[in-house]
Amino acid sequence: MDNIPRDLAGAILTIDLEALQDNWRLLAKRASPAECGAAVKGNAYGLGLAPVVRALWEAGCRSFFVAKPSEGQELRGLLPDAIIYVLDGLSSGQAEFYAKLNLTPALVSSEEAREWAAFGRVYGRKLPCALHVDTGINRLGFTSAEFSALLQDTITMKGLSPTLLMSHLACSDEPSHPLNAKQRDAFAEVRKKLPDVPASFANSSGIFLGADYLHDLVRPGIALYGGNPTPEAANPMRPVAHLEGVVIQVRDISEGVTVGYGATWTAKRPSRIAVIGAGYRDGVPRSLSSKYVDGPAQVFLAGRRCPIIGRISMDMMAIDVTDLPPTAVARGARAEIFGKHIPIDEAATWARTISYELLTRLGSRYARLYSGGDSDAR
Repeated sequence: MDNIPRDLAGAILTIDLEALQDNWRLLAKRASPAECGAAVKGNAYGLGLAPVVRALWEAGCRSFFVAKPSEGQELRGLLPDAIIYVLDGLSSGQAEFYAKLNLTPALVSSEEAREWAAFGRVYGRKLPCALHVDTGINRLGFTSAEFSALLQDTITMKGLSPTLLMSHLACSDEPSHPLNAKQRDAFAEVRKKLPDVPASFANSSGIFLGADYLHDLVRPGIALYGGNPTPEAANPMRPVAHLEGVVIQVRDISEGVTVGYGATWTAKRPSRIAVIGAGYRDGVPRSLSSKYVDGPAQVFLAGRRCPIIGRISMDMMAIDVTDLPPTAVARGARAEIFGKHIPIDEAATWARTISYELLTRLGSRYARLYSGGDSDAR
């Protein structure tokens, strides 16, 4: 669906590209002298690949990480000179696709390494690649034994041109978790085997774990988009995504009246409610419904927080505005669902999820507006 004009939309998503750039610069400064890249997989965490990567390029970012080769293809069309790593590795039988687009696969197995090296020999040159070694998250990557075996496979290694040695932290958002130090030490041992290859270890939260985690290239994701990389402390990042719902009706109800599907909320006093034209089709989790959260989830409207009441449905949600001045809320007013006044991590906690999921599940029926940075990029 094409972008909806703001006057026709029930929800409005504003993406602050200047805040995005400031977040990248803050992370780059903290990671220095390591290079700061950017994870832009999942359509730049749901915020739009084209405007996001152009703004990041403008800020100075040169290395980008995607998950799928199709994402790399789209990114290459936007940034011809960028370094693009594909985190999901080398798709079977697709080496030519990667090579023609100058996409660098993060190889995760000997099978992938042999296929990439063999294609390079046919292609007439050694092709760049990252080598992803698993140090404890137990998802993708060479095990320590598999990595050692790869290094002893001289035929395959002669066909590769490793430009990055990488691993991925499992618990970086919990600084005191013992697995962080175990992975740090395991990756230090991995580095000894290829000491001349640049290394990448730290994600958003990893950047805040200390110098031992930084190496040569950091690859932040959620922190770029305003998520808190330090959950145990104040968020150092600026909010980037601002989701607002538009009030489509205000109505008065009597004590004892229920609101919404299932009659899960009952007015304990004469109340005034506002109905907002945004629901789970627009990326507002149904789990924010008043029945499901411990204490009311809230939106920000007319200068204060107002509780969400009843069940969130596909197209709308209701909030209690009884405590606002009678003239403070009218049809057409905007209520912030998350943004400056309702931090996205707080909204995610209410919904029993994480900020990553809130961003990447945003719907397509809202007006999508960009401000600051390369705001003309769509």
